[in-house]
Amino acid sequence: MKILCISDQVTPVVYSNKIKLRFSDVDLILSAGDVNLEYYGFIVSMLNKPLLFVFGNHNLKYFSYYKKDSFISNQEINQKKFNRLNNGGIYIGGKVKKIKGLIIAGLGGSKRYNRGQNQFTEIGMFFYILRIIPKLLFNKIIYGRYLDILLTHTPPKGINDGKDRCHSGFKIFLWFIKVFKPAYLIHGHIHLNDINKGRISKYQTTKIVNAYEYFVVNTEE
Repeated sequence: MKILCISDQVTPVVYSNKIKLRFSDVDLILSAGDVNLEYYGFIVSMLNKPLLFVFGNHNLKYFSYYKKDSFISNQEINQKKFNRLNNGGIYIGGKVKKIKGLIIAGLGGSKRYNRGQNQFTEIGMFFYILRIIPKLLFNKIIYGRYLDILLTHTPPKGINDGKDRCHSGFKIFLWFIKVFKPAYLIHGHIHLNDINKGRISKYQTTKIVNAYEYFVVNTEE
């Protein structure tokens, strides 16, 4: 299966009238966050493939519409429905979804650096992970595996991450990989000045992919 992974930056390679020629063979789109929802709408309408996404720490204009614990006025509820219908993406932050035979879990957000929206301490991310563990255990019983892909915004600690507070990775993701053994962890957040720089690292049996701008993952390779 071929998966178009995107994050952080709108790229003319994707946002183009040639998108169908370039990516006609992809089966699924995953976004690791920090791009606007209108971008998703364009991609879905052009490729007619499912798109799953998490939010990062930027482009959070509509983030509150997707949070179950936020107070939303009637006017905002109508806007929420409108945006969900028109961006074409499926939000999986704090959720687990099986699609096209793949089990995908989403954990958006970044390390806390200024108390902004969708930022977590290590403990906060641990409690965020607790929300999806019952579904992962169910998957293990029914499908023989917990999940195939963990979609995050931030990378694991020490792997593809940065040295500053904002761009450092989550140590708890290393624990997650050890316990639940996803085939892939796909993240964004870390910008690449050289797009030819290696994007794929490995931790235990998990391939860790930086989806900055865009990258195509072939799960059969």
